[in-house]
Amino acid sequence: MSKNLVIVESPAKAKTIKKYLGKDFEVLASYGHVRDLLPKKGAVDTENGFAMKYIPIEKNERRVDEIYKALKKSDALYLATDPDREGEAISWHLAELMKQKKALKDKPVHRVVFHEITQSAVTNAIKNAGEISMRLVDAQQARRALDYLVGFNLSPLLWKKIRRGLSAGRVQSPALRMIVEREIEIENFKSEEYWFVVAYCEAQKQEFTAKLVEFENQKMSQFSITNTEQAKKVEDTLNNIAKGELLVTNVEKKQRKRNPSPPFTTSTLQQEAARKLGFTTSRTMRLAQQLYEGIDIGSGSVGLITYMRTDSVNLAEEAIADIRDTIQKKYGKDYLPAKPHYYKTKSKNAQEAHEAIRPTSASRTPEIVKAHLSDEQFKLYNLIWQRTVASQMLHATIDTVTVDLSCGEGNRFRANGSTIAHPGFIMVYQEGKDDAKKEDGDENMLPPLAKGDRVKTSKIIGEQHFTEPPPRYSEASLVKALEEYGIGRPSTYASIIHTLLQREYAELDKKRFIPTDVGRIVNKFLTQHFMKYVDYDFTAHLEDQLDSIARGECEWIPVLEDFWKPFHEQVEHIDESVKRQDVTSEALNENCPKCGKPLSVRLGKRGRFIGCTGYPECDYTRNLNDSADAVEEKVQIIEGRVCPLCESPLQVKSGRYGKFIGCTNYPKCRHMEPLEKPKDMGVECPECHQAHFLQRKSRYGKIFYSCARYPDCKYAVWNEPIAEPCPQCKWPILTIKITKRHGKQKACPVKECGFVESMEEPEE
Repeated sequence: MSKNLVIVESPAKAKTIKKYLGKDFEVLASYGHVRDLLPKKGAVDTENGFAMKYIPIEKNERRVDEIYKALKKSDALYLATDPDREGEAISWHLAELMKQKKALKDKPVHRVVFHEITQSAVTNAIKNAGEISMRLVDAQQARRALDYLVGFNLSPLLWKKIRRGLSAGRVQSPALRMIVEREIEIENFKSEEYWFVVAYCEAQKQEFTAKLVEFENQKMSQFSITNTEQAKKVEDTLNNIAKGELLVTNVEKKQRKRNPSPPFTTSTLQQEAARKLGFTTSRTMRLAQQLYEGIDIGSGSVGLITYMRTDSVNLAEEAIADIRDTIQKKYGKDYLPAKPHYYKTKSKNAQEAHEAIRPTSASRTPEIVKAHLSDEQFKLYNLIWQRTVASQMLHATIDTVTVDLSCGEGNRFRANGSTIAHPGFIMVYQEGKDDAKKEDGDENMLPPLAKGDRVKTSKIIGEQHFTEPPPRYSEASLVKALEEYGIGRPSTYASIIHTLLQREYAELDKKRFIPTDVGRIVNKFLTQHFMKYVDYDFTAHLEDQLDSIARGECEWIPVLEDFWKPFHEQVEHIDESVKRQDVTSEALNENCPKCGKPLSVRLGKRGRFIGCTGYPECDYTRNLNDSADAVEEKVQIIEGRVCPLCESPLQVKSGRYGKFIGCTNYPKCRHMEPLEKPKDMGVECPECHQAHFLQRKSRYGKIFYSCARYPDCKYAVWNEPIAEPCPQCKWPILTIKITKRHGKQKACPVKECGFVESMEEPEE
């Protein structure tokens, strides 16, 4: 019997820790949360001090029972869940459940906190175990209560005013607002033309370019030249003066230092993994969790990185010593600064007792562990290792040179160039940038030049440019914006993005967020009627209050009271005063070309469209971005064919499943038929024996095969049917199944049978 029971959250973490603690300790996993709020209205009792009604999570009840049985045989309980508010709350919930089950009695309960899973960290944490921090638990309870109150009150309102199945979240809604506002900014952007005049030069057999910075004694700004005529005039003037030659009037050389970036926080790790590796925030956190909890590297399971949810850029002194030792051994003294670098955490809420994300041992290089990691695990570990080591390396030294070249009196060109004198940390790592634009001098190598030199120029030419709208948010830039606004916390960024995509409020196109029509409508509703609660400053202030609770500076119930009353009043007011049509439709200053009634932008099942307010009497609709003339051109009347029911002309229409033939007298006549006749497969339906299979397309474009008597006979298969009975169960047909692994196969469509036979020719 083990004297002590240790509880962690995952079996991987349990396996790693068990190795360090020995036979006197039993280590079990809770598999995450063990209790949650009752999933019904009233789980947070706003009339009785915000009392919270918790129930055990059904899927983890078996784990809780295992913990209960093990605890009855143990002398003490050690709660070693993750070192953050969520982990603290899990420990508290588990302790509360054990109290209810009377498993604790007089047994001591210890809270164990460590930020890396190494033998020294774990054993020291056990020796210095403390108590559950109720201020952290209260902060987490307050966050959960706020999210519940917003979700359970705003979501039903969205169902009534827009569409069932929608949801609104305290933090996801401001994030959605960011995406929608950026899209509107892009749509409203008006591009402006501007020109740069560039001289293409050569000196000492080396080509380079110089940009015009002064013309006729006037300094050139971005919009000094705004059209072709102006650019041509400047070109001609300067080419006539230069006659193929410019004079060097000034050469200025400088040396500047570039310092390394600090080690990773959760936010910067998510950003860099998105930029450099193409990982989503969810994937990054999942992989980081695996590296933190432990990987078997041949000598047993070892935690490879420190805890991955942190705002801090702090490094422990022993870690710095380890990193500096690694730098000296791997790169030499020339890359090691005289003193360590210390970084200041920007977030006022970061806990300096925590560390940045770093390898648990810098000497454990990526090359050493590569064979034991998956490809994705290796990429992320390599990124963390490089960033951490680079943060303690010597600065990079960069030589810059600026050369001014004259073209007659009052006309001046400038060329910028740079070279790396000493790479320093750049040898290992450079931080990526979002939507970085090439700066003057980037990659522009200049030949040695001196004042008075004459430089040949092959041409002086104007180069046309246009201002560009701000880019859509990527996962990296959205996380960065959320962090800058103070919205959410490290542990919430991944779930915010996941929710926006899952709810189909936004979608990713070329890894950029685009709001869907539903997302736009939801955002419009929230910004019009609940602006206070999607306001960036308000959301950030609420996060600060939660942090204050965690620091013990204020109580959690008053924070909930201040939030709840005005929020609840606003929900009730909007419920009574706003009609659904006011939310889902938007009046247009245009009349219906069919009946003359006003048109409006409306929300349908497939998104926003323009429709007649006289519906259903008038069925006029068109796509949101189409003009009335364009719609008239798109209507395809089928010459010589009339409706078999009412003899009105037939036309090609577009529906939710694609194009089809329909009656022009809709909705009075609802006749429709497919645009193309389905392919007859020549195989009899085995269910009704009265018709053949037809090849059809599902609403999502996937091909399937169904009985021609549908809907009277609903038999269908996904794979192509063949008129060959199953040799095993004698079902009248088989299907042709093609997979990457097994190639082409005959398969029985009867699930209980399972017959499969290869159709590939065997290799000789």
